[in-house]
Amino acid sequence: MEKKIKKIKEEIIFKLNSVSNLKGIEKIKVEYLGRKGLVTLLLRRLGELSIQERPKIGQLLNQTKREIEELLEIKTIEIEKLEKNKKLKEESIDVTLPGKKSDRGSIHPINLVLKKTEEIFLNIGFKIEEGPEVELDYYNFEALNIPKDHPARDAQDSFYLNREILLRTHTSPVEIRVMEKQPPPVRIIATGKCYRRDAADSTHSPMFHQIEGLAVDRDITFGDLKGVLTVFVHRMFGEDRKVRFRPGYFPFTEPSAEVDVSCLLCHGKGCRACGYSGWLEIMGAGMTDPAVFNMVGYDPEKYSGFAFGMGVERIAMLKYGINDIRLFFENDLRFLKQF
Repeated sequence: MEKKIKKIKEEIIFKLNSVSNLKGIEKIKVEYLGRKGLVTLLLRRLGELSIQERPKIGQLLNQTKREIEELLEIKTIEIEKLEKNKKLKEESIDVTLPGKKSDRGSIHPINLVLKKTEEIFLNIGFKIEEGPEVELDYYNFEALNIPKDHPARDAQDSFYLNREILLRTHTSPVEIRVMEKQPPPVRIIATGKCYRRDAADSTHSPMFHQIEGLAVDRDITFGDLKGVLTVFVHRMFGEDRKVRFRPGYFPFTEPSAEVDVSCLLCHGKGCRACGYSGWLEIMGAGMTDPAVFNMVGYDPEKYSGFAFGMGVERIAMLKYGINDIRLFFENDLRFLKQF
C-alpha cells in the first residue's frame, strides 16, 4: 500500500509538469481526488487493513492528499499567471500604430451667415442688439404702425399666448425697444429667432431666423440705405453681385423697397432658380415711417432713418446653393459636415 501511495504521488508530479492549462489541472484533480479518484478509493479501503496497519496507512494517505492539493494549487496559480500575462500581451496597445481620426464638429450654416452678417455691420459702425422672443402685441405690431386689421395680426398667422402676448413674428420689435431707451443717433442690427404659423415646406418654416437693421440720424437718405445694403451684398455674396431696388410696401417704412441680388447661379442671365428673371429677392427695406418715430418720441422733422429686414435662412440658401429650408433643422450630419 505504501508503494502504491508513493507511486501515485510520483505520477501526479509528472503529470503536473506536463500540464499547460486549467482544464488539465481539473482533470488531474478529478482523477485522483474526485469521488472515484485513486486517493479517494484508497481512503475508502482503509477498513480492509489490519488494526496495526490502519493508523499508519491512513496518516500517509491524508498527508499525500494534502500534498496533492498543495501541488494542484501551486500549479493553478502558475498557469493563471501565465494566461493573464499572455492575455495582457495580446491586448496591449501598439503605440506605433497611427491614431484613429475623430470626427470634428463644424459651425452650422445659419450661424455662419449670422456671424458673417454681424461682422459686416460691425465693421461699418452698427451695434448688435437683442430682444425677447416672447413679445407684447404693442411692440410686435402697434408700435410698428401695423393696423389692427392687418392680416399679420390674425391668430391664424401668429402664435398668440393670450390677446396681448405672442411669439414675435420678426425682430423689428427690438428696434422699437432700442429707440425708446436711446436718443438718436442709432445704428443697430437685431438678430434672432422668429415664429409664424407657416406649414413646413421647402421654403417655409414655423421657426426661422431674421436680421433687422436700423439707422436713425439727421439727414439720412434713401441713398444711405442703398449704400449700406450694397456693401452688405458685396461682402456676403461677392463684389460681382448686382443689387436692385424695387418699389414695395411695409407698414413701418415709407417709401419701401424690395431688394434683389443678381442670381448667383446664372449671373443674371436667367435660369430656373431665379424664374428666368436673373434676380433673386433677399430682403425688404425702406425709410422709417414718421408714425414709428412718433411712437418712440423721436421728432420726424429733425430725424430720418432707414430699416431693413432679411431671413437668415434665405441668405444661407442663396449663398450655399441650398434648395430646401428643412435641411437646416433636420440635424443630418451628411448635410452639416459640408460646412
